[in-house]
Amino acid sequence: MHIRVRGTAAATALALAALLPATGTVAAAADAPTARQESGRVGVEYFPDPGGEGARTDVPATSPHAQSAPASRQRTGAGDGEVVPIAETGSTADRLDVTIIGDGYTAAQQEDFLADARAKWNAVTDIEPYKSYEGLFNVWAVQAVSQDSGVTGDPTQDVTRNTALGSYFYCDEIERLICVDLDKTKSYADRAPATDLVIVVSNSTKYGGAGYSGLAGDYGYDGVSTLSSDNAQSTLIAAHEMAHSIGLLADEYQYDGYGAHPGDEPAAANVSKLTADRMAAQGTKWADWLGETDPSGGVVDTFEGGDYYEYGIYRPTANSIMRSLNTDQFNLPGREAMIAGFYRSANALTPLADPATRTSRFACLSVSLATLPTGTLARPQLRWYVDGREARQARGRTSIVPAALGVPSGRRAHTVTAKVVDMTVAVRSAEVRGITSNSVTWTVKG
Repeated sequence: MHIRVRGTAAATALALAALLPATGTVAAAADAPTARQESGRVGVEYFPDPGGEGARTDVPATSPHAQSAPASRQRTGAGDGEVVPIAETGSTADRLDVTIIGDGYTAAQQEDFLADARAKWNAVTDIEPYKSYEGLFNVWAVQAVSQDSGVTGDPTQDVTRNTALGSYFYCDEIERLICVDLDKTKSYADRAPATDLVIVVSNSTKYGGAGYSGLAGDYGYDGVSTLSSDNAQSTLIAAHEMAHSIGLLADEYQYDGYGAHPGDEPAAANVSKLTADRMAAQGTKWADWLGETDPSGGVVDTFEGGDYYEYGIYRPTANSIMRSLNTDQFNLPGREAMIAGFYRSANALTPLADPATRTSRFACLSVSLATLPTGTLARPQLRWYVDGREARQARGRTSIVPAALGVPSGRRAHTVTAKVVDMTVAVRSAEVRGITSNSVTWTVKG
């Protein structure tokens, strides 16, 4: 995924060095797999047991089970590559765009795929903070017509199916690891109006999935998550994998025998080499959350082990979705990092009147606000300013007339600014609060 820093977030993002990794093309959390290697293999994360911790390996970037020609060229039915909006909440320039592609669905099963795509997205957005910020996403379903129905390796390793993306279990001899052909996946993802992240929904009831990260250099988007369509536990794979790309979160689990963390302070917001006392003294990482009751259970502290290492590295809570899929909860520092990620790639405010053109005192200036559900974490506040001074009477209004705000007549030009800031209680960092803000300014004739 390419991070698209917009609005006033561009300036404040530069202050995040101590809290989050640098913006630009997303690099997944520390030590995560990178883009295609010279060997033709890429790094993936997978979860061998439902409700368990993750693991990593390298797998082929191609698949031996991907069909050479779309089945739609040979059959009647739904068009191969057709794009269906699942959620279109705003322009692609102001939204984080997720593309969902089906695999193992024949021409006659495309309605089944669309139903599965909607169900999976609804399941992901039942999880906070995705739930509160669903209005910052566009979601596109791309229909990929397969010759065969189902997925290779389901139910057993000897079962082979010829599908559009070549999804297969037993990838790298690991039963629950679902791999795909990345070039085939890109050919379908490119049909969508925009793609920041990809989810491949493979037509199967068998538990499995994977997460590819660091793909931007080769594919133009950072992450591909694979998951089985009709297994509820597979949903958490996508929620976890998207968090690497959106929130730049590290994995919070460790491997036996890895020993002490060998590097400097990690960039990811949810792991640190600092103990709670040192973190509080320095006012960095999750210092603002120390001692708070956490949605994942217990309180926020520093728990040793994370970022794959056993010692000398700490995570905020005993458990979270970034440690194990036996919970669907992000911890409080993780939530804050996710919200920062949403706003790095999306704007809550979009101008409806062109800010590039000087306007008159009596023209109507309008903006639209992303629909962020009330009663959830999101608390966007819209305010208007004339020459930098707030016009309090216009708070929350999406349309104004400059003269009514107090812009005087005369030869001097004035500025009118609309600004939104998310005052969510899930953000405590001033730097992240700045990222949640975006504004637009018009020049008004006096």
